[in-house]
Amino acid sequence: MAAGGLLGLPLGARAQQTGKVWRVGFLSKAARPPDGKAPESLRNALEALGYVEGKDIVYENRWAELRSERLVPLATELVALRVDLLLAMGGGPARAAQQASSTLPIVVVNAGDMVEVGLVGSLARPGGNLTGINDQSAALSAKRLELLKEVVPTATRVAVLWNADDRGMTLRYQEIERAARVLHIGIDPLGVREPDDFDVALTAMDRVRPDALMMVTDALTNLNRRRVIDYVATHRIPAIYEFGGLVRGGGLMSYGGDIGENHKLAATYIARIFKGAKPGDLPIEQPNRYFLFINLKVAQSLGLRIPQSLLLRADEVIE
Repeated sequence: MAAGGLLGLPLGARAQQTGKVWRVGFLSKAARPPDGKAPESLRNALEALGYVEGKDIVYENRWAELRSERLVPLATELVALRVDLLLAMGGGPARAAQQASSTLPIVVVNAGDMVEVGLVGSLARPGGNLTGINDQSAALSAKRLELLKEVVPTATRVAVLWNADDRGMTLRYQEIERAARVLHIGIDPLGVREPDDFDVALTAMDRVRPDALMMVTDALTNLNRRRVIDYVATHRIPAIYEFGGLVRGGGLMSYGGDIGENHKLAATYIARIFKGAKPGDLPIEQPNRYFLFINLKVAQSLGLRIPQSLLLRADEVIE
């Protein structure tokens, strides 16, 4: 489903000048960033819609520091602060927000397929107090594996690193398994649940070296991305990721949505809700497009020749 209905907000649709200062409760499972603020791209997107931080809108930010047991207490704390809306980054925060309140509007980003993970019964008619941005987990997982096979056509075994403690990420892993059967590729599962598990996962690749690696990105794997990127570089293992930032940071390639674009879309949901829309009446939509990033420098260091057809399809080639 295209997101044009939300993105069609007129440029003049500014924050209503009622003197009200809107309060957004931001909830993430990730580690707290140095500035302790919600993502800049989200705040900029809301400012572009007329919600200037400190004037029209303030953010109450809570970070679970990768501890799932903290999510419900943090969500409950935000509800007690009487925020106007909860913005949940990921499936765990979304479920915590639902437990904390059945009436407060909730906007969800990066939770995977929201029907499959049980957040809503329907994308077109979510009902209740939750809406947000969906992820085409099945199609994207299969596409990433196909792209990896184009770059490494001889690959017969691919390791998959994912957060096995997150239902949404586990569903992505299962979709990769299905796609692998079609492509006649064997999968080495590397499920992690906490930072110490990465040592076990990397040691497993020491014992049985895969032909390539796929990393499913969530708060846990993203926090440990440097360890993964450095490992595959040292051991000359081609890898594909979900977001372009990991390719700019030294990864080989990625295919997926753009986090900044997702934040812009989330901002339009928030603006609509502030103007009176009910979350349950706002269809859950897909990102407008998906992006292919390729790092040629990394490819050369691995001795890989990226097909010209793939380079022509790339949204960004890093040289």
